[in-house]
Amino acid sequence: MLLHIGEKILNSEKIHQEIEEILRMRVRGLSQQEVANKIGVDRTFISRLEGLGEVRKGGLVALVGFPIKNCDELEQMAHSEGVDYCFLLSEKERWEFVQNKSGVELLNEIMAMVAVLRKYDSVIIIGSDMRVNLAGNLLDKDVIGVKIGESPLADDKYVDVNNIRDIIRQLHA
Repeated sequence: MLLHIGEKILNSEKIHQEIEEILRMRVRGLSQQEVANKIGVDRTFISRLEGLGEVRKGGLVALVGFPIKNCDELEQMAHSEGVDYCFLLSEKERWEFVQNKSGVELLNEIMAMVAVLRKYDSVIIIGSDMRVNLAGNLLDKDVIGVKIGESPLADDKYVDVNNIRDIIRQLHA
């Protein structure tokens, strides 16, 4: 995608490719200085780039997701792995949550939930592509998105428990 910024035209795809290459080099064990030398930037640029995507380890973790077919299995695993807050709903439970409240009650409950989630160091969001992106913008923190389909999702989706367990363990490492 081309972006017009003032007099400049930027290729955002090229920028993403370069960032991916920088990260691949770092994963392979090259130092920040070695990577900076290879691509012709200052080492502090590499440091800042890594800081933008850094996920804190060992902090409080929350897990939120819907519509999920295997809520009970995920919730049991999450609690056994030390997840501090868990809010998982099937499609039926999601509709019950929405339909049993007035508009004001629903808005207040969602705002209260956002306030609670903002207290956690990392939040794992399981949902549609749109919900994952919205959560990241609303919470403005370490949100780990697990996309289970394109929005709108109308049916329960099975979520790989081992995948979520691996994410949680990495956060607690």
